[in-house]
Amino acid sequence: MDTIVLDIETKNTFIEVGHDNFDALEISLVGLYSYGQDKFFHFHENEIKEAGEILRNAGLLVGFAISRFDLPVLKKHFNFDIFSIPRIDILDEIEILLGRRVGLDILAKTNLGFGKNGLSLEAPVLYREGRMEELKNYCLNDVKITKELYELAKNQGHLMVPHKENKGEAIRVDLPIFSLSL
Repeated sequence: MDTIVLDIETKNTFIEVGHDNFDALEISLVGLYSYGQDKFFHFHENEIKEAGEILRNAGLLVGFAISRFDLPVLKKHFNFDIFSIPRIDILDEIEILLGRRVGLDILAKTNLGFGKNGLSLEAPVLYREGRMEELKNYCLNDVKITKELYELAKNQGHLMVPHKENKGEAIRVDLPIFSLSL
């Protein structure tokens, strides 16, 4: 079964629709990376069913905050239980071990030497302004970052996470789930 790295962008935000109102969030773009096909994919709002076919056949989903954002937003679009697919959520793993969250951008900068190419709240603006190529690049960059963090954690068994108080230093966070053979 394929391992899929996942990220979604929405047309709107919780600020606009109310906190935790996942049903009111509308997807603008789904970005995926398939290890089985060694290929990045993007699906616009009218192609979500095609993204669902790839996701349905996944043996493992990998993402950053997918348990608390991407999957709850996606679930209404599919006739299968997306939560039944095994998953690794990098943010969840770090939060379980440290008791706090860390942003994808700072985690990428600390471990990969580069970060995101924009802010999450900019994605709905890109959509509204019809800047679809920029939206695609933004989303697929997040997929790439997540993929590279996953591979790094899997290969070395840990990631470096910046101290909350001192942004110049990082602590090693062992991630035993990444060393499991799935």
